[in-house]
Order: sequence, then C-alpha cells, then structure tokens
Amino acid sequence: MCVFRLEDVPQGQWLWDHTHVQGWMLVYMYATHVYAHTAVHVCRARTRVCASPITPHLQTSAALGGALLSPLLKDGSDALQRLTPPAPVAASVAVGAPVPVRSLSPSRSRSRSPLAAATMNKKKKPFLGMPAPLGYVPGLGRGATGFTTRSDIGPARDANDPVDDRHAPPGKRTVGDQMKKNQTADDDDEDLNDTNYDEFNGYAGSLFSSGPYEKDDEEADAIYAALDKRMDERRKERREQREKEEIEKYRMERPKIQQQFSDLKRKLAEVTEEEWLSIPEVGDARNKRQRNPRYEKLTPVPDSFFAKHLQSGENHTSVDPRQTQFGGLNTPYPGGLNTPYPGGMTPGLMTPGTGELDMRKIGQARNTLMDMRLSQVSDSVSGQTVVDPKGYLTDLNSMIPTHGGDINDIKKARLLLKSVRETNPHHPPAWIASARLEEVTGKLQVARNLIMKGTEMCPKSEDVWLEAARLQPGDTAKAVVAQAVRHLPQSVRIYIRAAELETDIRAKKRVLRKALEHVPNSVRLWKAAVELEEPEDARIMLSRAVECCPTSVELWLALARLETYENARKVLNKARENIPTDRHIWITAAKLEEANGNTQMVEKIIDRAITSLRANGVEINREQWIQDAEECDKAGSVATCQAIMRAVIGIGIEEEDRKHTWMEDADSCVAHNALECARAIYAYALQVFPSKKSVWLRAAYFEKNHGTRESLEALLQRAVAHCPKAEVLWLMGAKSKWLAGDVPAARSILALAFQANPNSEEIWLAAVKLESENNEYERARRLLAKARSSAPTARVFMKSVKLEWVLGNIAAAQELCEEALKHYEDFPKLWMMKGQIEEQKELVDKAREAYNQGLKKCPHSIPLWLLLSRLEEKVGQLTRARAILEKSRLKNPKNPDLWLESVRLEYRAGLKNIANTLMAKALQECPNSGILWSEAIFLEARPQRKTKSVDALKKCEHDPHVLLAVAKLFWSERKITKAREWFHRTVKIDSDLGDAWAFFYKFELQHGTEEQQEEVRKRCENAEPRHGELWCDVSKDIENWQKKIGEILVLVAAKLKNTF
Repeated sequence: MCVFRLEDVPQGQWLWDHTHVQGWMLVYMYATHVYAHTAVHVCRARTRVCASPITPHLQTSAALGGALLSPLLKDGSDALQRLTPPAPVAASVAVGAPVPVRSLSPSRSRSRSPLAAATMNKKKKPFLGMPAPLGYVPGLGRGATGFTTRSDIGPARDANDPVDDRHAPPGKRTVGDQMKKNQTADDDDEDLNDTNYDEFNGYAGSLFSSGPYEKDDEEADAIYAALDKRMDERRKERREQREKEEIEKYRMERPKIQQQFSDLKRKLAEVTEEEWLSIPEVGDARNKRQRNPRYEKLTPVPDSFFAKHLQSGENHTSVDPRQTQFGGLNTPYPGGLNTPYPGGMTPGLMTPGTGELDMRKIGQARNTLMDMRLSQVSDSVSGQTVVDPKGYLTDLNSMIPTHGGDINDIKKARLLLKSVRETNPHHPPAWIASARLEEVTGKLQVARNLIMKGTEMCPKSEDVWLEAARLQPGDTAKAVVAQAVRHLPQSVRIYIRAAELETDIRAKKRVLRKALEHVPNSVRLWKAAVELEEPEDARIMLSRAVECCPTSVELWLALARLETYENARKVLNKARENIPTDRHIWITAAKLEEANGNTQMVEKIIDRAITSLRANGVEINREQWIQDAEECDKAGSVATCQAIMRAVIGIGIEEEDRKHTWMEDADSCVAHNALECARAIYAYALQVFPSKKSVWLRAAYFEKNHGTRESLEALLQRAVAHCPKAEVLWLMGAKSKWLAGDVPAARSILALAFQANPNSEEIWLAAVKLESENNEYERARRLLAKARSSAPTARVFMKSVKLEWVLGNIAAAQELCEEALKHYEDFPKLWMMKGQIEEQKELVDKAREAYNQGLKKCPHSIPLWLLLSRLEEKVGQLTRARAILEKSRLKNPKNPDLWLESVRLEYRAGLKNIANTLMAKALQECPNSGILWSEAIFLEARPQRKTKSVDALKKCEHDPHVLLAVAKLFWSERKITKAREWFHRTVKIDSDLGDAWAFFYKFELQHGTEEQQEEVRKRCENAEPRHGELWCDVSKDIENWQKKIGEILVLVAAKLKNTF
C-alpha cells in the first residue's frame, strides 16, 4: 500500500485514480484550465510517482482527454465518463487527507479503489465481477446450446501468426499474450497471480530469485548438479533395462501395421508386372446412401443452345433433295440456272460464313485417310492383313541402335580411336575397335569403310581381314576373303572363313582342298575337310592326314574308327609308335578288343598301357583315369571301365586311407551314374578287405538299390561265408528270398544263421516273423517258446505277448505279460501292452493301475505318460490328465512330445488361449524342436502362418516335421507345384517318417496322376517307414498287424483330412 497526499496537489483541484494496466497506475488530476497526469509506477512493493504535465496549454476538452486516456485502459472503458467525480465523493475528500492507492497486478484488475467503485453503475449486480464457479456452462440451465458459424470464426489467418488465439487451450495464455508478456519480462519477473499466493507462506517461489547470481551460487548449483548426476547414474542401467523391456512389451502387444503385414510384403518381390496389372479395383465400401446416390435431375437443354451450335458449324445431317443420282450437286445460282457438277465441291460455295474451322469435317477426313491406309495393307480376304508382325518387329529392332551408352562417351571414344589411328596407322586393333564402334552406333557403312582402310594399312593382319569379311555382305565378303588369301596364303582361319561363306558343299570342299595344298599340316583343316566327305572318302583323306599330321591323336582315332578290325589294330599300333605318351590310344585299343569280343585282351592292354606310359615318363593321374573309366561305362564298354578301375584304383593312396577313399570313389561313381565303375570298386575293395562287414554291407546295399535280386543273393552268399557272425547279412539274404516268394529258401538261410549264431535275438525274431507272416502260427509259437528258453530277452517276451494278443488269446497274452514283468519290470513296452489289453477289455481302473505301476518303474518313458494322460482324457478327467502331463514335464524336462500333448489337450478342450500360451512356453524350453514348430504354424491364424513358417525354417531348417508343415501350407494355398517340391524334399531328408509319405500320397490322390500316385506308393514301400504319429496309430493297431506297407499307406491317407 502506498500513500499519495492531497497536499501535493494545488487547492481547488480534484484527484481521481483509475486502475492501472500491467503494473502502471495512472493518477489523473482535474483542474480548471489544465489537464495533467501523474504516472505512478509500481515496482516490487514500492511506488514511484512521476508527475509530468502533458499539455499545459490545452483547453478544457473532454473529448481530447478521452482520446488520450482510452488506449491505456485495458477494458476499453471511456475515461471521460469518470473524469468528473460525483459530489458525495468530492465532499468526503479533505485537503491533506491521505488517499490510498493500491498497486494492482493484472489479475486484480477487477478490484477497484473506493473512488472508482463509486463511479460504477448502481444497477450492476455484485456477482458480475466475481469468477465463475467451477464447471459453470452459460445457458445450460435453460437448455441453450452453443453453435458456431463462419462469421464467428472470421477470416482465415496465417498459420505462423503468433497472435492467432482461436485455437488456444482453455485456461492457457495465447501466443500473442505470451509474446507481450515476454516483452515486459525484464520489468517484472515475479508471478504475482492470486493462484500463486498463500495466506500463510505468501507468494510461492524463491525469495532470492531477484538477487545477484554470484560465484558461491554457481558453486552450489554445480554441487547439486553433480549430486543429481551421481544419483541418476546409480540406477541408470536398471532404469534403461526396464524402459527397454517396457518398450519391447508395448511393441509386442501393439505391433505396427508394417509388422502385421510383413509376411504379405515378403511376397511382393515375386509379383510380376502382369500380376500387378491384373489386380482388381478396390470395392466400394461406402454406405448405401453414398454408394447408390439418387439420379441427377436433368433439365432440358433450351432450343437456343442447339440453334447457336448449328449456326456456328453449319453442319446438317439431313439429305439435300437437290443431290442427284450421279453423285453431283446442283449448285443454285442467283440467275436461276442450276449448273450440274460431277460430284466436286467448288471452294467457296459451301464454306461457312463465320470463317471458323469445321473440326467435324477434319475428323471425317482423318478417318477416311486411315481407312484408305488400312485397305492398302489388307488382303482380299476380309480382316486378313499382309503385314508380317515378326518381320516388322525385326525391322524395327534393326533400326534401333543397340548401344546403350551416352552420346558424349561415343564422341570421346571416336576421337580417341581417331588419334590412335593417326598416331600408329599400322596398329590393327585400332582399326578393328573403330569399326566396331561405328557398327554399334548403327553406322554400318562407316564401319565398312574404316575396316577396308584398315586392310590397306595392315595387309598382314589376320584379324583385320576377318573383321572386314564379317562386316561385308555375302558376295563382297567373298571378294575380301579372296584378297586376304593373296596376302596371307598360310592363314588357316581365313581359309575356314572362306569355306563358311560358301553355301554349296562342292564349293566348300574345293576351298578346303585348296587350303590343304597350301597348309597340309593343319589338323583343323583336315578335320573340317573330313567332316564334309563320305565315310569311304573320309577314310582315304584320313590316311593322308595322319601322314601329314602324325602327332594328332584325334586323326589317328578317327581313322581307326573307320577301318576294319584288323586295319584298326594296325592303325592304333602305328599311332602308339608315333605318340607313345597318350593314354587315349591305349584305351581305344582296349575298347576295340572288347567290341570285337576279345575281352581277355582288355586287361592286358590296360596293364601294358600303365607300364608303357610310366616307361616314357608319363605320370599316372588317378582322377583322369577314373574319368576315362566313367566315359567307357557310359559308352557301354563295361570290361574296359572295370579293367581301368582295377589298374588305377590303388595308385597314389596310403594304406590306412584305402578303405575310406575307395568308398568315397564308389559313391562318386554312383552319383555320376557310372554303376559298373562303382561295382568294380566294391569288388576290388572286397578282395582287399574280405572280412570287413561294413564293406560287405555297402556292397549289399548297392546291389539292393541298383542291382538285380540274383546279384544281391550271390553277393550275400559270399558275404555270410566271409562274415558268418554278421546277423544283418543273414537277415538280408533271408528277406530277399522271402520277398521273392521262396519261403523254404528263407527258412534254410535262417537255419544256417542259427548254426552260426545260436543265441541271436535278431535271428530268432526274424524266424518268428517269417512264420507269422506266412500264417504258420504254431511254428511261430514253438520258435518263440524255444527262444524264451534259449534267449529269454525282453523283446522275445514282448513278441510272444503280441502274437497271442493279435491271435485273440487274451488270457495267454496276459499270463505271458505277467511272467515277463517278473523278469523285466523296467521294460516299458510290457507295461504299455498290459494297460492296452486292459483298455481293450474296458477295464479303466486296471489300465490306470498298470500305467501307474509302469511309471513307477519307468518314470522316463514318454509313451507311458501319454497313454495315461489320454486314458484320463478319454474318461472325461481333463483336470487329472492336465496334472499328469505337468508331472511328466517336471520329471522329463525339455521333452517336446510332452509339451505337444499338453498343447493338444487344451486345444481339444476348446481352450485355445491356454493352448497358445503353452505353445509359447514349449518353444522357449525347446526352441529347436521341429514337431513343436510344425504344430505352432497351424495354431496361428491364416495370415500369420507364413511368418511362423519362416521362423520355423530359421530354427529347424532340415527338420522333416517343419518341411512337412510347409508343404501342407502350400497345399492349403493351392500352390500345387511348390507343395509337391516340398513333399519331395521332406521324404528325401527322412524317408522313415510315415506321416510324410501318407500326406504325400493323399496330396497326389487329389492333385496328381495315376503314375505319380503309383510312384509315391512304390517309393514308400521301398523306404519301409516305421515312425510317425499317425503312421504308428495305424500300423500298431492289432487289427492291422498283417497289413503290408502299401496297405498301411492307403489306410493312413484315408484317415487324413486336409482341413489345415
């Protein structure tokens, strides 16, 4: 509060104050003759009064005073209404009495001094100056609703206009006010608003904010900043990690649109231009009113519109009755004479008077001209054209320059080559490069002129003459070649080019014979000449050729092929005398002997070849000889290729590496389809290693896959003679006889196997299988009884139980099972069979008890856990089944089969969300499980399956379950070719997976031919798959125990439903 006394004002003058604007208080003094004002500036709790007369000579004028004071009033009120104080107020103010003057902030502009309040309208309500209550909406009580029109908005303003306050948020100062506030920031930095005032604490904020900022303040701020920085670094890593996890979680829960469509965007790279153009337009997704608008209301066009356009064009479509039958027009003349014209229109007679062009007649003339041109290229047959489209396109291609460089680069190259030619005119490459540059740019004649000038400057250059012959047309090229022959009579290339230019065979022969007269020692000329001759004439020419070129192996071999057997032997002997270091002559001699039935000489010739070549200093390259043997195999010379293999297979190999190297060589020959070479390698390896079971097995599998049944049985007989303890060789021999239908021979082989291996479990079981497959059940029982007494193994007991079970003797099967469990209680398959027999008898409690007992003895048997869980699910105990699977996962961690069964249990129960959650946990625990990834692909919705399949292939690239899932995915999308490729890839990687064969066969049944179906069936029978979830469900069913592989394949395929 500051005091301004009336003693400072001359007597007779009245003092009146008004609220200031933005920190200013204006004190106006009313005098008789002079107006003056005193500005009282309020600054931080003290008032400074500055009295300065503005206009001491002004006359008393209310209008002028109002004009001076009105810009300073914030509310825009008229100051002239308040200049003269009312009588009660004037009387109450005494001379020398203190007049309170309150320094007001802008927020207190509503509060007024007593003098100013006395001047207010008495009818004004006291609550009008008070702030509105919280949440007050004007007019809401009487039902008034606000609306805005364009006149309220006003004209458009610039977006960068800082005083545009139309879009300022409620309760916030506008941009213009902020700019004005920033201008006065230097005058008043404190916030003296009522909202910042507290009755107890006063104004909020720093008490010393207006004080000077000294060095100790700077040090204190630095210390506090260091402390804040230290405290921030203590938990920086944890905070950043938490923020990172929150961001990842947020992005996972709310993925971007580009992530949701990433699987679709991958295939955009394969979309061709034609596919882009064939994409249909987007459908109209608007509502019905917008999609089907009402028809537009059409207004008839007035007649004046048509009349105006008719006058402007003067084009009438009606037929003039004055048109004659002769095609002419009778032109009326003013004299009354009708002059006939022969059909032409005299210029000026029909010209419109307006002077405008008739665009319609121009269009008609253009159409007429086009019809004339089309009729010229048309044939007599309607619609048939005589233009050759292929030839037309060829002509266009010939007109288009084939170079793709810049014209400036061509100019630079042309100048550079010109400089080279002028600097060294006898440099042939410069002329050739210049000619080719002009040819590329389309200037063929310039190129010809340059190259002909090059032949003048470089007459001894063979390349220049050949380039000139290439650029010139036919007859001119012949003349150029003839001129080249005169300059270069020893050039073989020019003679060959001359022969190529000739079109007649006789002319070609004449040219080549002339060339041989000049160059008789050219092998290339002799070969070209012999190719044009008949066999008899060729033999005569080759006889002369080997005399002129005695070191050419090709000519000697060609002559030997044309000669008879006796003469060919003489020719090859002469060839060996002239060329003692070439192996091909020896190999040809061996093939010649084999072709004429003298196979005994083949081995001697190859051995003699090795000895002779070594004597002449030739190094024997093992790889080259093996390649020659493969060529002989493909040519049908079996004895020669086998002789070569036997001769060179052991050259250059260490003794400890022989077996490994030879097996690799055999595999390489099989890959190159040289089967006889591989058979020779195996035969030689068996001679060196007769007691090696692995070599015999490799050879047996080779004969099984690529040989005949007779060759396989012969090999196995030799194998069991050398390796009698190899059970697998005995079993392969017995199976081969059994598949051939010779059961007694198979029994005899197994009998011999019993003698060599008296207590062999495999041989016992093979004998039982042979008898049971041939319906000899009593013999099978006796064999199993003997096996249980001589070789009482768990598998023997299991086969005994299964035989009684499949034959319907349930009591005997249970008795054998109990006896077996006494000896082998830790064998899980016996417990499984016991539980399944009880399930078959519908004794659920006993089956549960059998499974539980088995799990106590075999807690790590996954099939036992699965059987118990499925039993509980079958009887409706989902909670118990879920608990069993959780317990099994605890005892057998990281097992994909248990996780898969848990996921499928929830999915079958209809709890898809829980199934997806379990699948996510399963993939975390078993990230490389192909069977889990294959199931996860089809748990996703269709748009996300492709993305999931890509992730599965990254994790399990060579897993057959993932490959099978991808093939099924392509099948569901009707991509037949790709699906077939992925099915082939799946069965190639794992041919033992029966589910893959079943899906493949089902696919071919729907989309393949009978040949393709039969091929898949045969391949499956040869592979003999034993594993696969769906496959084992059918193959291990008691009712299908005698089914063959092909029959099981059909049954499994029939159970499949391609609803994925």
